[in-house]
Amino acid sequence: MPESSADTELLVANLREAGIIARKYFGGTYKSWRKADGNPVTEVDILIDRFLMAALRNARPFYGWLSEESADDQVRLERSRIFVVDPIDGTHGFLKTRPQFTIVGAVVENGRPVAAAIYNPIAEEMFEAPAGLGARLNGEPIRVSAAKELAGSRLLAARTLIESARWPTPWPPLSVETRASIAYRMALVAKGEFDAMISLSKKADWDLAAGDLIVHEAGGRVTAQDGAKLVYNKREPEQQGVICAGPALHDHLLAKLRELPAEYL
Repeated sequence: MPESSADTELLVANLREAGIIARKYFGGTYKSWRKADGNPVTEVDILIDRFLMAALRNARPFYGWLSEESADDQVRLERSRIFVVDPIDGTHGFLKTRPQFTIVGAVVENGRPVAAAIYNPIAEEMFEAPAGLGARLNGEPIRVSAAKELAGSRLLAARTLIESARWPTPWPPLSVETRASIAYRMALVAKGEFDAMISLSKKADWDLAAGDLIVHEAGGRVTAQDGAKLVYNKREPEQQGVICAGPALHDHLLAKLRELPAEYL
């Protein structure tokens, strides 16, 4: 079995197990608090993080590790492959008992994801992709939409961004929604349920790496807002923003973003 396929199977199996932990607490009682950056975290995030760290690193002891809920061990910079994990992406959704959070895992090699899984344990949706072998949802192939124009498209973004007075010309009529989990938004674009996703705020590697590969394997494009390819496992594991869509629509989004002054990007 190719290494990326074996790693994807490993991610899928262990994200499903982590989903059992999430379902046990979803809508129930658990501790939550604010981290130093003001973002919420729960004891469920920590439980899942510990479970995945043990399971994945026991299976691949020579892989590095990067997770939202673990101290950053920069030994990862010396490893050829690393796990990139978000134990609960969309903690706000989890806290509000909304079925929009996901458990996210990727393997990154030489700055790019080569295996990925995104699991919504409440909706029972498992998105997965090994590099070069296509993307699947619950075992079935998925594909980005064929949308070619902004007008009438289905966009996952902050409504405040689209309606901002900063735009020299307004956006055409389109549908705008959001979801608590960044990774889930990307997966829904890969599935073709939405045509594109935009976020211009800083994101961490664990928000984007898995979705990046899944969208690419579903025929889409994922870049920073200037069109640059995203590179993972840098010393500072963050990205300045992200847009993803099918190829034709992605070009239109880049053109639209070029209307904004640089200080807004």
